[in-house]
Amino acid sequence: MVNHKRRKRLLKLLAEHQAATVQQLVEWLNASPATVRRDISWLAARNLLTRTRGGAENLLPKKRQFALSSETFQNNIQCYAARKRAIARHAASMCADGETIIINGGTTTFMMAEFLSERQCKILTNSFLMAERLLISSENEIIVPGGKVYREQNVILSPFDNDITQHHYASKMFMSVYGLSLLGLMEADPLLIQAEKRLISQAEELVVLADSSKFAKKAGLILCGLDRVAHVITDTNASDSAVQLLEQYGVNVVTVPPDAVAPDLCSPHFNPAYDLQSAALFHTETSH
Repeated sequence: MVNHKRRKRLLKLLAEHQAATVQQLVEWLNASPATVRRDISWLAARNLLTRTRGGAENLLPKKRQFALSSETFQNNIQCYAARKRAIARHAASMCADGETIIINGGTTTFMMAEFLSERQCKILTNSFLMAERLLISSENEIIVPGGKVYREQNVILSPFDNDITQHHYASKMFMSVYGLSLLGLMEADPLLIQAEKRLISQAEELVVLADSSKFAKKAGLILCGLDRVAHVITDTNASDSAVQLLEQYGVNVVTVPPDAVAPDLCSPHFNPAYDLQSAALFHTETSH
């Protein structure tokens, strides 16, 4: 097993078990004690785990020591998780094999990855976590833009206008937003506006994934007007008046009931703690 794959596997094991001895890791990774100790030292030096006497412990997101920590994504993905998962499932059901789609970075859109595992689409995404998840779990063709990885927002953003996105056309774009109002789609971070506008311009239909809490959020930046939005998928907690207003603007609104059971965010199949550590590892590996 090559170094980066073994280290990613080591981080995933710690995310699942919280702590492990060198001997346990030797058995799980099928590696020598010397190799495991070197991996622990390498990962500890990059703040991706905590060394212990005789082994290693999982490093919680709040203990990480880099700028723009991923705690925001970690917290957001746990808020209204049952609503978001139901919305993501319905969004994925709108995708057909052979279709080219765009999916932006966001916690609700990220949950689509689980339901796209059996699809065979061409997917352009600026979410590095979604790209990794789909590469591992599906046969979809994955395209990512070049640029800088922003851990806090879980996106790859290019500083250039003529990036790879201009060469791809999609039948649909699925996107999460900070807020939704009669003024349109709202974002709080100016870093996202330019990149997301480029993505929107490359899609025929815009599908917005917005749990009902997004109707109460306001931000100072407007991404686009409601005239650009074809569909909004929200949950049944959205007020009738909010839904009716959107429909008056020509937006097709779909409301779905929240999942009866919230997703297990700590399961091996959906583990944001591992995903975030993996993203940090990816950034370190590729920054050389």
